[in-house]
Amino acid sequence: MDKILVKLLGNGVIVVAMMMLLSNASFIGSLLTAVALSALAYLLGDLFILPRTNNIVASLSDFVLAFAFIWAISANAGWTLSMGEIFLIALVLGLFEYAFHIWLLKDGIRRDENMRVR
Repeated sequence: MDKILVKLLGNGVIVVAMMMLLSNASFIGSLLTAVALSALAYLLGDLFILPRTNNIVASLSDFVLAFAFIWAISANAGWTLSMGEIFLIALVLGLFEYAFHIWLLKDGIRRDENMRVR
């Protein structure tokens, strides 16, 4: 349970701070985006992709997910984020995810060699 809380806190700080700094996004909109993105990234990246591949693949998938998710939300909400700003937010999230995955692999998520994608 502590791992998902760390992810929510880390992603929340990054997404809320950067979106509010770089765009006209509200605090609530940024926070809801961060929570939804964290939940999706935890389910897809941390529980499904990471145990089957490696940290680089999982971090890249988290980057792509963050970029696509923030782009879609931003476009629908009318936020003033440019593609470069979305890229920057996704890049910072990807770097956070890389460090987070190291902790998961060391302390919590087992690599499953039988389920590994070849």
